Amino acid sequence: MMVYNSKEWFKSVFFIHKSDTFRKLFPYLLLTGLFSWGIAYLELEYLKLSEKSWLKNINMVHNLLGFALSLLLVFRTNTAYDRWWEARRQWGTLTNVCRSLAIKLDAFLPKDDKQSRHFFRKSIPLFPQTLFGFLRSDYTTFMLDQADHPELDFEKKHGPNQVASMIFRYVNELYREEKITGDQLIVLNNEIQSLTDVGGACERIKNTPIPYSYSSFIKKFIVVYVMTLPIGFVFSMGYFVIAAVPFIFYVLASLELIAESIENPFGTDPDDLPLEQITTNMKKHIQEVLHA
Repeated sequence: MMVYNSKEWFKSVFFIHKSDTFRKLFPYLLLTGLFSWGIAYLELEYLKLSEKSWLKNINMVHNLLGFALSLLLVFRTNTAYDRWWEARRQWGTLTNVCRSLAIKLDAFLPKDDKQSRHFFRKSIPLFPQTLFGFLRSDYTTFMLDQADHPELDFEKKHGPNQVASMIFRYVNELYREEKITGDQLIVLNNEIQSLTDVGGACERIKNTPIPYSYSSFIKKFIVVYVMTLPIGFVFSMGYFVIAAVPFIFYVLASLELIAESIENPFGTDPDDLPLEQITTNMKKHIQEVLHA
């Protein structure tokens, strides 16, 4: 994730960064410009159609459909941002849970129990590290896919669950050895359960994409809408449609690309969550608390 100054207009407007949609859309913008030029040449020079042609009335259809398309794109981007923000909230919760678990263990465990302290200094940061790798893997992406994926090993164990189970077994062993009380076990149990709750929520975000029919319909809608624009606008704009139509396509398609970029917040795009830094910070803070 890139940290930037939102009040700096010059850099945002004139600099093209890696996540800028212009880079991705540039070939399609050229193709749209050539297509618009072909339509303009066909109607104005070859067919020599006048403004009295019925084709100019197609603009009325664009005016009606433009409102519907704008609503769809707003809903699309809002839904994608909700997924991004929900993922950030879950990792914020995970940070608080890990810190709280470390603080409580530091209070419950005797200062001379260096073995237990060493175990939790290693195991608690291991959970976000394992969850981070789990969410980045294709295994998580295709967990609910109806198609078969023989290239993926779905028989391997669930890494975050294994770490959470290891932590709970050790805590239960401490209770059996009477190093912690029953009330303390209940308190620690709630924290460990929160670990698995966060992991499950992140899995839900990762392996449940936006319905394909909805995403596919928006893409088709944008393409058909833009490709029919020069047919009617050429009578009022002339050859200026060569620049106007690609610009309209750039705006509409960019909204869809932005939604695609942020709807999977666990990837490696510049706009995705900085899971590496979050995991590193958690490890540092936990080790500070559970010092030997």
